[in-house]
Amino acid sequence: MTFSAWITAHYEEKGPVAWLAFSLELIAAVTLFFLMFLTCADVFGRYFLDNSIDGTTELTEVGIAILVFAEMPVITWRGGHVVVDILDRMMGYTLIKVLGLLSALFISTSMYFLAVRVYELASRSFRRGEVTEYLQMPVGYIVEYIAIMSWATATLMITYGIYRLLFLSRD
Repeated sequence: MTFSAWITAHYEEKGPVAWLAFSLELIAAVTLFFLMFLTCADVFGRYFLDNSIDGTTELTEVGIAILVFAEMPVITWRGGHVVVDILDRMMGYTLIKVLGLLSALFISTSMYFLAVRVYELASRSFRRGEVTEYLQMPVGYIVEYIAIMSWATATLMITYGIYRLLFLSRD
């Protein structure tokens, strides 16, 4: 089985979205493995060698940011967020579709403007030369990554909302 066939068989998304989902999930998986290995090495060093790994807290914080913001666009496209549908049985199908589109528009607009603000903060971090306390890693790169992934989430949220409105049948 070729790698392309494997992607097609294991991902419900089609075309470039499947490859994007695979890439982002690969980033998240590698990051999670790194965090697991880092935590095990740090605990082993702390309890058996009386010496922990310097900067573990910073690396964990950065790793969690990479992990969360790599998965956010994928979860958004798949509609994996928590949805409360208590009133759906009392509303008509058309109203539910309109509310779904409005929520997709609201969420994507919010994510867009959040990403703009975060990108401004990344630019400020670069201008000021901000670095982490122990490892002296530039903060701007991770903040810029958060902004870019927020823009990707906003884009996928609005396309998902339109896709659901136009192409998905009654559930």
